[in-house]
Parts: sequence; structure tokens; C-alpha cells
Amino acid sequence: QVQLAESGGGLVQAGGSLRLSCTASGRTFRPYAMGWFRQTPGKEREFVATIRWTGGRTLYADSVKGRFTISGDNAKNTAYLQMNNLRPEDTAVYYCAASYTVRVGATARTDYDYWGQGTQVTVSS
Repeated sequence: QVQLAESGGGLVQAGGSLRLSCTASGRTFRPYAMGWFRQTPGKEREFVATIRWTGGRTLYADSVKGRFTISGDNAKNTAYLQMNNLRPEDTAVYYCAASYTVRVGATARTDYDYWGQGTQVTVSS
């Protein structure tokens, strides 16, 4: 069974930075892709960023382009989300996701097989 362990959430002032980490365990081979989504109360979980392990291709939501950077450490099966210039509207529970299936899509919830428990990010104004 795959487990995703997230860390790095917290409280930060607007304009500040946080780095989220997500480590995948439970499989002998690495994920095809790892991504980050976020969710606020009453809203759908939305795509934030994703990275494909082979080739390192990345995709971002328009709302975070230029501020967030996703990266990966193959040896550690760990994905990172560096979040800079944070805004109050970035406040959400952030979820890590992993796909072990080769897929065309990468931004829908159904493109991922496993999910972490979520980590809270709060940005104060």
C-alpha cells in the first residue's frame, strides 16, 4: 500500500514563503507523477502543480505560476512545493498526490491514484 507523508505547512504572513514536502513509500518503483492540490471549505479540490518523474515536466495552475515551484528528488521519492510570495487566497489544505499509471492528463483528481492526508497552509494579511 502506497503512503504519502506530507510536511511543511503552517502559518505565514502575506509575502512570505513555505516549502511543502511529500514522500512516497510502499512501492519498489517510483511514481509516474506527483502533484499538489488544495482545498478550502465548501469548494472543490483544485489543481496546483504536478511533476512527471521521467523528464521532469512540470505544470502549474495559472493562479500560482511564477510564485510556486514544484521539484522532485528521485532518490528519496520526494516531491517539494516551494511557495513564495504567498497571498491570503493561498490559504487552504494542501494535498499531495501520486500517480503510478502512465496517463495523458495530470491536472484532474482522477489522474492520481493515491493521496496524502493534507497539510494546512494559512496566509495572514
